[in-house]
Amino acid sequence: MKTVLVENIRISLESIRSHFLRTVLTVLIIAFGIMALVGVLTAIDSIKYYLNQNFALMGANTFTVRNRALRVHIGNRTNRPKHFRPITFDEAMTFKEKFNFPAYTSVYIWGTGIATLKYKSQKSDPNVGVIGTDEDYLITAGYELDRGRNFTDNEIYYGSHVAILGSQIVSKLFTENEDPVGKVISVGPGKYKVIGVMKEKGSSIGFSGDRQCIVPITNVRQYFPRPNMNYSINVMARNPQDIEAAIGETTGLFRIIRDVPLGEEENFSIVKSDNIAEMLIDFIKYIRLGATFIGLITLVGAAIGLMNIMLVSVTERTREIGIRKAMGANKMTIRNQFLVESIVIAQIGGALGIVLGIAIGNVLSLIIGSAFIIPWSWIILGVILCLVVALLSGIIPATKAAKLDPIESLRYE
Repeated sequence: MKTVLVENIRISLESIRSHFLRTVLTVLIIAFGIMALVGVLTAIDSIKYYLNQNFALMGANTFTVRNRALRVHIGNRTNRPKHFRPITFDEAMTFKEKFNFPAYTSVYIWGTGIATLKYKSQKSDPNVGVIGTDEDYLITAGYELDRGRNFTDNEIYYGSHVAILGSQIVSKLFTENEDPVGKVISVGPGKYKVIGVMKEKGSSIGFSGDRQCIVPITNVRQYFPRPNMNYSINVMARNPQDIEAAIGETTGLFRIIRDVPLGEEENFSIVKSDNIAEMLIDFIKYIRLGATFIGLITLVGAAIGLMNIMLVSVTERTREIGIRKAMGANKMTIRNQFLVESIVIAQIGGALGIVLGIAIGNVLSLIIGSAFIIPWSWIILGVILCLVVALLSGIIPATKAAKLDPIESLRYE
């Protein structure tokens, strides 16, 4: 059986060489179909990896309690998140005091997103985010200190004019390689002493922690006041396996703090970092469907082309078929020979399409800074599709060849 298969493959390759141009065109049609399918799906996998990686900045064991769900806007599509009344300072601090789960808890609030920072003659762009936090914010937000120290309890309590800067701000303000720790800068109209510098973390989908200025939360309450100030709470479970339990404890405690009646829906939202990625990925699912549809349509065209080339091949090799039957080949042998030839052509096209698809899909990975993706599931799918295309395209020509009369075939010119 193995010898017959090897012989059929050898005959198939000889036939391909003898009709090289025609075969190349068919291979390219199949390759383009698989390339469209694998390429776009690989690109989507790259986007998914990038989103999951970058929206896990706070860590897989961290979630945020907010007064509203996430709003995601892509093109003309926007989800409609629910909004609830603001989370007050007293509610947030009460939660932090009463939450006894083994986790880090921090309360924070955005002061402004358009601050300008100054040091001597240098100043930043007016796009610096000022965040008021407590002493646990750095660990729950996934930041690390490169230099300096964190806030003390007294600085948080009294709202001291101290600040921790992102690396991008430091490089903008301190151009002469000065140590920023201990220097006094201007944040809007106020003067703040720099006590720490965060390690560089890079940007994520347009959000950059390296362009943030962190000050004590009580300082923001005093110097960046506005009506209905809305606070957020970060919770980081010390053990990643306890994340769901931590969410359950948080939900129960915060329902009590917010006076949510039994049986009613929560008037707050709990957001995990992977929820953001899932929402964005949901917006691109139609791209996947479109790419799959285009690839399948192309493969239908490839199947028609492959069937055509196999029918022509049967006609041109009628005399050869007659000789093989005269020498003892049965119908199954002839049929298998043409089926193997169809499969070989389809798999060559599939292999070429897979290679091109992976290359094209990873061009996007290179552009957005994602990892190199080898989509094994799509590769397997491509191979299976090529096999299906080969069988569907080859069965009619192979059956036709198997049914040829040997005497009439030997007389064929």
